[in-house]
This record gives sequence, C-alpha cells and structure tokens, in this order.
Amino acid sequence: MQRLCLDSERSALLQLKESLVLNRSASAYPKLGSWKLEGQVGGDCCSWYGVECDDNTGHVIGLDLSSCFLHGSIDSNSSLFQLHHLRKLNLSDNDFDGSEIPSAIGNLESLSILDVGNCFFSGQIPTSLANLTELTYLSLAENEFSPTTLSWLDKLTKLAVLDVASTNSFGDVLPCVKNLTRLTDLRLYGNQFSSQIPSWLGNLTRLTTLELGNNKFWGLVPESIFTLIKLESLGLQYNVLTGTYKSDSFLNLKNLKWLQLSGNKFSLVSTAVMNVTIPKFTILTLRSCNLFEFPNFLSGQDELEYLSLSGNKIHGFIPEWIWGLSAQTLEVLHLRENLLTGFQQPVVVSPWTNLRVLDLRSNKLQGSLPIPPASVYQYFVSNNLLEGEIPSMICNLPCISILDMSNNSFSGMLPPCLSNLSKSLSVLNLQSNNFHGPIPQACEKGSKLRMVDLSQNQLSGYIPRSLVNCNMLEFLNLGNNQIEDTFPLWLGRLQELRVLTLRHNGFHGEIGKPKSKEFPKLRILDLSSNKFSGHLPSRHFQLWEAMKVVDVGKLRYLQVNASFQSLERNWYFNFSYSMTMTSKGIEIKYEKIQDVLVAIDLSSNRFEGGIPEDIQILKAVQFLNLSDNLLSGPIPSSLANLTQLQALDLSRNNLYGEIPGELTRLTFLGLFNVSHNQLTGPIPQGKQFGTFESNSFEGNTRLCGNPSSNKCYPEGLPPSPPSLTKKDGSGDSWLEFGWQVILLGYGSGVVIGLVIGYFFNPMKHNLFVKYFGRKMQNRTRGRRN
Repeated sequence: MQRLCLDSERSALLQLKESLVLNRSASAYPKLGSWKLEGQVGGDCCSWYGVECDDNTGHVIGLDLSSCFLHGSIDSNSSLFQLHHLRKLNLSDNDFDGSEIPSAIGNLESLSILDVGNCFFSGQIPTSLANLTELTYLSLAENEFSPTTLSWLDKLTKLAVLDVASTNSFGDVLPCVKNLTRLTDLRLYGNQFSSQIPSWLGNLTRLTTLELGNNKFWGLVPESIFTLIKLESLGLQYNVLTGTYKSDSFLNLKNLKWLQLSGNKFSLVSTAVMNVTIPKFTILTLRSCNLFEFPNFLSGQDELEYLSLSGNKIHGFIPEWIWGLSAQTLEVLHLRENLLTGFQQPVVVSPWTNLRVLDLRSNKLQGSLPIPPASVYQYFVSNNLLEGEIPSMICNLPCISILDMSNNSFSGMLPPCLSNLSKSLSVLNLQSNNFHGPIPQACEKGSKLRMVDLSQNQLSGYIPRSLVNCNMLEFLNLGNNQIEDTFPLWLGRLQELRVLTLRHNGFHGEIGKPKSKEFPKLRILDLSSNKFSGHLPSRHFQLWEAMKVVDVGKLRYLQVNASFQSLERNWYFNFSYSMTMTSKGIEIKYEKIQDVLVAIDLSSNRFEGGIPEDIQILKAVQFLNLSDNLLSGPIPSSLANLTQLQALDLSRNNLYGEIPGELTRLTFLGLFNVSHNQLTGPIPQGKQFGTFESNSFEGNTRLCGNPSSNKCYPEGLPPSPPSLTKKDGSGDSWLEFGWQVILLGYGSGVVIGLVIGYFFNPMKHNLFVKYFGRKMQNRTRGRRN
C-alpha cells in the first residue's frame, strides 16, 4: 500500500507555497491549487501538483514547480531545505526577483536532478553545489549571475547533463569537465569562456550535445571533434575559430541534426558528395562561413526547419532545387547579405507549406517582387534592386506580421488592398522607394499595426483618417514625401504612439488647440522642414506626459516582439524600429532607438513669437531643435530646467538679448548652437560652454567673450534693439551643428550612445533558436542565426 506523505514534509511544502506565491491571481494558483488541507485527499501531499513521493517511505523525493509563475526569493532558512530526501528539484522558468541561490542548496545531498534555469537568479553561483555528488542533471542556464568561474564542477563526476549556458561564467571551463566522462549533454554557450577547444573533448565519447557557441573560443577546431560519432547537436557559432574545413568533415557525423557554425573566422568549402550517407539536419546555420555557392549537400535535405546562409558571398541565381528543399518542414530561411540576383526558376505557388520567415534582404535581387508562400509570417526583401508595382497578390497573405520592402526601386501607387493586411500586420516598412499618389486607407478596426514607415517616397495628398483605427500604433514615419495637410491633431488619440515623424513635407498652418490627453506616450516628434506657422505649441506641452518623466530604467529599445510558436518549438524574434536624422546635411540612419530617448525637432518652419516658458515642463527632452524659424525675444533662462538636454539648436532665428548664464548648469549638453540671431553680451563661460567652438555663436555680431573674437563691451552700454526679420538661408534639421562636438563634452555630456546607429544592415533580425531535450519538458531557447 502506498504510504501517505509525512506531516512535517506537508507542512514544509505549505510554508514554501506561502513564501513564494506573491500574486494570488497568477497562473501559479491553478497549478498549486491542490496544495491545501481541505478535501478528501487534501492531507496527502503526495497527490499535490508537482510532488513525487517514495511509495515505500512516503518521503517527498521529487518537486517539479517549473513554469509556475513563482515569485519571491529563497534563503537558507526556507522550508524547502527541510525536504532532505529530495532527489529531483525543478524550479525552472520562474522569477525569483534577482535573489541569490542560497548556499543551503548544497545540503540536499540526495539530489540527482537540479534545474534552476531561467529563474532570474543573480549573485554568485554557490560553490556548495560541489556537495551534490549524486547529480546526473544540472541546469543553471539563463540566469543573471555575477561573473564567476566554475572550478568546482570537477567534483560532480556522475553528471550526464550539464547546462551552464548564459550564466556569465568566464575563464577556461574545460579543465573542470575533463573528467566528467559520463556527459551526454554539455551546454556552455553564451558565456565568456576563452581558450582553444582542447582535443581531449574527443574522449567524451557519450556526447550527443556539444554547445560551445557565443563564447571566445579561438584557434582551430580539433580533429577529435569529428570523431564524436554520437553527436546530434554541435554548436560552435559566434566564436573566433579559424581555419579552412571541408564540409565532409562535419558530414561524417552521421547522427547530426543541429549544426551551428555561424559567425566565426573560418571558411567552409563545399565538397562533392557521392555514395555517402548525409546527416538529416533540422537546424543548420552557416552564416559568415565564406561560402561562394550553395552547399551541394543541401539539395537532398528534406527535414530542415531552420536554414541560415546569410552573410556569405553566394552569387548569381538561387538554384531551382531550392523549391524542393524540405518543402513540408522548412519554417525559417535566411539568405540575406549575399550577392544573389534572383531565382533561377521562379514559381507562382511556392511548395513551402510551412515557411514562416523568408529573409532575402541586402542582396542584388532584380526584377519584380517575388511572392512568398501564403504561410509566411515575416517577409524581408529590403535593400535590393527590385522594381515595378506591388502586385495585388501580396495582399493574399493571411498571416503576414512583418512586411519589409524598403530601399528598393518599387514604383506606382500603393494598392488599396494593403488595408486587408492590417489585422495581421505588425510592421509595414515601404520606405525609400518611388511610390506616388495618395496613402491608402491603411487601417481597419482591430488593426494590429505597431510600426508604419512610408518615408522617402513621393506620396501626396492627405494623411488618411483611418490611421486612427491603429490603436496599437507606436511608430509612424511619413517623412520626405509630398503630403499637403495640416497637423493631424486626431493622431493624438493613439494612446501607444511613441514616434511621429512628418518632416520634409508640405504640412502647413498653425498647430490647433490641443485635445485632452493627446499623445500620452509620445517621445520623439519631428516636424522639421515643413510650412507650419503661428506660435510654438506650448499648450500641447502640458499634455505630452511621456516627455515630462525621466526614465532611468534598464536599457531597452523600441521594437516589436514578433516571436511565434510552431508545432515543435518557439522562435524568438525582435524587430527594431529605426529612424533617419539629418546632421550637417547628411542623412544618417539609426537602426536602434533607445526607449529613453526624447527628442523634438520643429526646425525649418515658420513658427514665430517667443520660446514659451512652458517648454521647461518637458523634463525628459534630450534633443531640442527650434532652428531656422521666425522666433523672437530672449532665450528663456527656464531652459536650464531641462536638465537632460544634450543638444540644443536655436540658430537662424531672430532671438535677442543675452545668453542666460543659467544654461551652464546643463552638464549633459554636448551640442549647442545659437548662431545667426541678434544676441548680445558676454558668452557664458565654464563647464560645457568651454567646449563649444566659435561657429556655435557666429552671426551674432554683438556677442563677446570666448570663443568669439569680440571683446566684451563696457558695462552699462546696452545693445541696440534687433531687427525681427528672418535672414536668408536654410538650416539642417536634427543636430546640424555636428556630432563631433560630443567627444569634447564636459563630464557626463558624452551622449553618442543614446541613439545607436548601425549602417547598411537595415533591420537587426534576431531569430533565436535553442532546443532543450529534457525528460520533464521540451523547451526552446534563443540563439542568433
């Protein structure tokens, strides 16, 4: 007869539940709802969720609380450590709020399985884990530990599975695992290990998984690796490995299903394949392997789910046999950043029935737009030489979430049927083409659009009012077109809008009276180079809530989480927003935007009147450009209250009076320009003002003091009143006075990192893949392709 659990252990479990589950509405409660004393079997903890007991003794020997949305922390006094007979402990995929793994875990000396992966643990990995000499399975992966070494690992000689991926570990871990000859799975990726890969790894003959990717391993791949005939997964990606390798070296590992070689410094030479058994790959990443042609062993692959050949030198046509490549299984295909010119044999209906991601960007594709299969979620063809009109067939993609056709030579009018996609699309990027005519009604009710970029085309007419249906819209860029309209106040109803760019169009008139609670999350506004008139919109400043609050949280980027799930695994993907700024007349594209960035550019318009005092309420503004307008009056000293300012451009206006000395308090200020106004008096001295060159003040003939060549006038002589007419000349928007001044900034005025620009590669595409073959669960984790 099966024994009931012991009273002391039932009590310990109840105490553990109360100490960890902080949010009683969380999903943990349905799972842990059986952990109670009520009911006919409530007293028997052996029947509770995740609890396993010994049939003979009643002791709790297993505890599986993985993915229970647990919170809180565990210390050495936790009732968990009263369960002395535990053999299996799985706490993975929970959130322990940055707490440390307590050293008392080393007292559970009967443990054979310990999984605390992806738990948001921090601090040091306790060396007391060396006491757990019965362990056969250990996972510490995907936590936020302090930099640490793992020298204690050599004590755990019974380990079969060791997963210390992404644990911030460093040094040379390999001597610690040299004697762990029972290992079948060794996962070290995503750390800071640095050494050559030793040849004695070939002695670990039981290995089925060897993952050394995303470290700093260097030198040659030892020949002994190619003798591990049981390997099913080999990951060497994103290291500093060198040499030249024939493809058949890897193909001799007949059991391989996962092979990841991307991002090293070696060359892979495709060799002829004749009368040999080739592994059936499911995951194959060969990014940046110096390939000049499609590897010939690919033509027989029929089980691939993920294939990356990006970043090579493959040229010419995509071969005809590509259409038969894993037609039923292929989900992700990356061919970007090569020299491909087109398909050898285009097809009308693609045979890829499950393809979710097709990435052809940054090649030399010519002709009309290739139509992807109807199953596609994400389609990238940006940075090619494609031309012609958008075929209406593109509107027949029922599941498309990202459509990026930017930086080509497409022409014609945008098809009205694009609105059919708004209930599935998250990202629509058509910038830098030759589209003309009106913008179609882009959004239906229920739209999922979060990013729309139609900039740098020849679109005209009005902004369609249907955009107000895009309730999830965060990023809207209509810049550099021929739109003739007034300011779209109604866009203020979009509660999620963070970036609005209307620059270089024909917008005109005054910015009308504000609506209540408009633009609550707006952080970047660019209206430069239009024909707006009237006073600066000071009444609107009161409503732009996101510009009032300084965000000092973790580094994050404005992006769309476009992850998706297939039958076998999860695919993790983020699509970063980007924007173009103008500096010294040169347009620069910034591919990632930190979400703490707050910027206003109203330059090159016809705004008049004074700079309103109310602007000081926008405490979070870092970039402010009011240049090339008709502004008059003094520079308000209240600008000194914008303590986050890093760039201030007031040039080419009719401002008069002295430069307020209070501005020297702006210790983040790296760029400052008041040139071509009617300013008088001494230039403030000290701190940041000691770094600005004379061109920041030129065109103000009655300014004096360094860095001007004018000596200051005697005290008591007032300046003559200025003329209030605008001067000729045009100013460049967005920090026209030059980024180089940043490097001379005072104190913390070095700001170049606030907007991180990556040239050429227009969108950073991070699909992460990782399969965890666990007895208790089957999970997938992130990996670059």
